[in-house]
Amino acid sequence: MAKDDEMLDELKKIRGLLETKPPPPPPKGLWAEFKAFIESYKVLGLAVAFIMGVYLGGLVQSLVADLLLPVIGLAIPGLGNLATWKIPVPATTLDASGNPPAGYGGQIFGIGTFLVALITFAIVALVIFLIVKVTKKWGIK
Repeated sequence: MAKDDEMLDELKKIRGLLETKPPPPPPKGLWAEFKAFIESYKVLGLAVAFIMGVYLGGLVQSLVADLLLPVIGLAIPGLGNLATWKIPVPATTLDASGNPPAGYGGQIFGIGTFLVALITFAIVALVIFLIVKVTKKWGIK
């Protein structure tokens, strides 16, 4: 009988250890609630990532508009800087700044601006993909 009681006491101890404990009480006070919010939602990391993303986008956009597309424009004879490429409809001559002659009634399509945005998007998406792939490999979530 004594062994049964010992075994029963041991099982009760194990059950007590396995039971979930009640959650901690919510923080009291505005400052404590704010700190808990920052910690639980990782807001600071999100803010840093957002700011870094904004400046990465600006850097890539400058790379594409100021370096990449002018080099591509040099490779294609007669095209010039692709970042400032415009197509007038109906066709007319444009000055060095890409402006039509006075009194022109057609539309100007800024193809270069679209190309800058498209290539910038592709490069930023590639960088984000690589960052996610590396962080998964390192076990960072």
